[in-house]
Amino acid sequence: MPVVNGIPRFVAASENYAEGFGWQWTRWRALQVDRLAGHPLSERRFLADSRWDPAWIKGKLILDAGCGAGRFTDVAAQLGARVVACDLSRAIDACHANCDEPQGKAPERGEVAWVQANLLNLPFRPGVFDAVYCMGVIQHTPDPPAVMRALPPLLKSGGRLAYNFYEKNPLRRLEVVKYALRRITPGWEQKRLLALCETLVKLFFPLTRWMSRIPKVRFFTRFAPICATHPPELTTEQQYEWTVLDTFDWLNPHYEICQDHREVADLLRGLGVDEVASAPGLAWGRKP
Repeated sequence: MPVVNGIPRFVAASENYAEGFGWQWTRWRALQVDRLAGHPLSERRFLADSRWDPAWIKGKLILDAGCGAGRFTDVAAQLGARVVACDLSRAIDACHANCDEPQGKAPERGEVAWVQANLLNLPFRPGVFDAVYCMGVIQHTPDPPAVMRALPPLLKSGGRLAYNFYEKNPLRRLEVVKYALRRITPGWEQKRLLALCETLVKLFFPLTRWMSRIPKVRFFTRFAPICATHPPELTTEQQYEWTVLDTFDWLNPHYEICQDHREVADLLRGLGVDEVASAPGLAWGRKP
């Protein structure tokens, strides 16, 4: 097991289908990290999607399963958790850089440790963690059910679990341009794909930004040929760059496998997970 830049590496180059994400999160390292970019969006999403109380998070040992650049790693640490951040790709280095950045750290910030590893072959003993979350990852793996089955055994008794994922939705069939492009773009060289995304955003961003301001029209931005991102908490420049990132994130992954949240809930119950609940794109549970 090599240790490079202070990070244990359990990943062979041959198994790393996610290296496009490594490039992506190196390119946009700090954009989604609240503490570094000056917005509240990642903490808001983390708490909404996990449904964990901030007071409960403090002091807990938590696994970020698929950390990317560490947007949620940093949130959990700021809330006082001790976080183990794990990613298959070299995005783990972006996470390390972000979470080591001293700017604006909370006085009671928890510690962070980093590991590069496959979620299906994690180097942890069973029953170690108080909580595990896997957010923005499951749909981009070749075997989502296997990933969702692999994580509950890592929890202590009473430990909590939170997943988010792409939900199966008939409306996705109307995202014609996205899925037409996805027939060819996974596997493109990243700079070539970035040039395409920048061109599309340059053309369509003014339109989607205008549409986002009109409640009855806002819904239809999802059918634009870009992943329009217009939270009012972001500056126009941040919205633009976030839209380039999200459009790249649409077209880059080798896998996009959507789930039915009811089937995810059944999977967790079948593993003996307790207090299971789900909603479109989300599932939660607790180890007995």
